[in-house]
Amino acid sequence: MSPLSGLDDARSRDEHDPLRSFRDEFVFPRRNDRDVAYLCGHSLGLQSHRSREAILESVDAWGARGVEGHFDGDRPWYGVDDVPAAMAASLVGAHAHEVAIANALTVNLHLLMASFFRPSGRRRKILIEEAAFPSDRYAVAAQLAWHGLDPHADLVVVPADHAGLVPTSRIVEAIERHDDELALVLVGGVHYLTGEAVDIGAIVRAGHAAGALVGIDLAHAAGNRVLALHDDNVDFAAWCTYKYLNSGPGAVGALFVHDRHGDDTDLVRLAGWWGNDPDTRFAMDEQIDFAPATGARSWKISNPPVISVASVHGSLEIFTAATMARLRARSVELTATLEALVAGIDGVEQITPVDPERRGAMLTLRLPASAPASEVVQRLGAAGVVVDARPPRILRVAPAPLYNGYEDLWRFAEALKTALAGVV
Repeated sequence: MSPLSGLDDARSRDEHDPLRSFRDEFVFPRRNDRDVAYLCGHSLGLQSHRSREAILESVDAWGARGVEGHFDGDRPWYGVDDVPAAMAASLVGAHAHEVAIANALTVNLHLLMASFFRPSGRRRKILIEEAAFPSDRYAVAAQLAWHGLDPHADLVVVPADHAGLVPTSRIVEAIERHDDELALVLVGGVHYLTGEAVDIGAIVRAGHAAGALVGIDLAHAAGNRVLALHDDNVDFAAWCTYKYLNSGPGAVGALFVHDRHGDDTDLVRLAGWWGNDPDTRFAMDEQIDFAPATGARSWKISNPPVISVASVHGSLEIFTAATMARLRARSVELTATLEALVAGIDGVEQITPVDPERRGAMLTLRLPASAPASEVVQRLGAAGVVVDARPPRILRVAPAPLYNGYEDLWRFAEALKTALAGVV
């Protein structure tokens, strides 16, 4: 696609975009009597009308039915997470029984590592990438300590290259180098800071060849790139739903367990009643043993947060209608256009890889040393453009294909030029 020639060109492209109608599904913050150019879906996605309606429906059912809402009404609360779990499974390339809606991201990582990190003898280390999201680093360090291991000596960190990236080849090389020491590989599908995407299938193949299990953090990948968790033979994965999946601040998360593990009743789970077989879930015999539900559902602990699940359901309905393949194609075009616009701004350096196969929707930009990111973000905000900063010099900018368009990108580029002129 040719570069944008101006605002009129941007508006024309938006007008003829076959996915443009999905923008109307969302509520945009307003500033200066107009919708903001919201390019921060990598941090918190916008509210959809469907999520709001689903939340209000659940709240109204609570008021009208009380406890009877569990089994009465158009959308009973018992089993309320089954349909969104199936929609989420389709989104990440999994079978319905391989996905569960439950908990929050790091909670799910702990629950999954309790099952899949089983150190033994020399094979006791966990491999992660350099500059992994801090919560992931805390979680793997805690798991190592929980097993009486050294959170530093028993943690293999794949170093970044000179550009600050950790490409798939480096991860595979590190796995091969530490093959007989690794019990678990845990990496992000898309890096939260650089926007770099990895080849999940290649990492799984390398991990399994080394004798390790492989888990993937999909916080920045779910709803952002086309995934094939089942076919890639990923052992487990976890993700949040409030970034690209637009389910609201702190919304309930999701997890994946490959079906070769899901029905393994010998696999240790940190059990709770909602992970039990539904046929005996309400049995109150104190002597009853935990009987896992089928598939990923057996990793659930407690009954689902109904209002949060309703929001997930509303958002995933939109993804189901749009399809991930169409959204990804649009995302590639939008991100390439953003890249071209940024390339014309003096002093701005792109950190995210230029190859579309090695990135999602987000571009990470390094600003000139004389332009503090926090001040630039404030200036952008005053101009009605929302991105985020990672001080001292990093901006993260993500055109989410469900609701962003070419005019948003044009507004960002023009506002960034003005902001930099005011601080450089």
